[in-house]
Amino acid sequence: MIKYIIVDDENAAHDNIADYAKNLPNLVLKKHCYNAFEAIEYLNNNKVDLIFLDINMPKLSGFEFLKTLAIPPKIIVTTAYSEFAIESYELSVTDYLLKPFSFQRFIAAVNKVSEALSPNAVGQNKDEPVTQSASSLFLKDNKKYFKVKIEDILFAEAYGNYVKVHLPDQVLMTHQTLSTFEEALPEGQFVRTHKSYIISIDKIDLIEGNRISIKDYKIPIGKMYKLNISKLLK
Repeated sequence: MIKYIIVDDENAAHDNIADYAKNLPNLVLKKHCYNAFEAIEYLNNNKVDLIFLDINMPKLSGFEFLKTLAIPPKIIVTTAYSEFAIESYELSVTDYLLKPFSFQRFIAAVNKVSEALSPNAVGQNKDEPVTQSASSLFLKDNKKYFKVKIEDILFAEAYGNYVKVHLPDQVLMTHQTLSTFEEALPEGQFVRTHKSYIISIDKIDLIEGNRISIKDYKIPIGKMYKLNISKLLK
């Protein structure tokens, strides 16, 4: 079952999505949220698999809300604006539905989520990292699998539908989202500093202003992630 919430400030959008979803028995509606703050409050105490997310909402937009989530669930954007499509895929959304969208298009988007959440998804998508042990993982780059020691990772950088994994002597580019890569990393050893960056805490050389130095690299600190860095300094 796919547990989902709807985050949209329009009643008609809620009605349309819920009506479509009633025809798909694997979808379970958990909450109607009419702004981003209601969604944040709900997600603080509940876990869902999918969010149907509008972009143009008052006070906090859909994308601003999405950037507050350290490990977001699957996202299907539902909007009347086509111009945000590129930015949405930079944020690793599963699909982008332009209002008004058909039931057929809705099903196609939900099927993408179902495939991504399938227990066999990791085995089917060989571009995702496969953890070898607590100290290493395999990354696929250009049809080759590289065994990478966790301790050798300097930082990871989102690059469209890929992730650049920076190592001391090379950079690997693996086909996956930054959030997926983050899930394969051990807790406590890495920190998200920006929507596009995850860094190794042990590899930090200097923190100055809104930048972190790791060797010759300058990693930005995003506004939504400053608290992560502040916790390191306590």
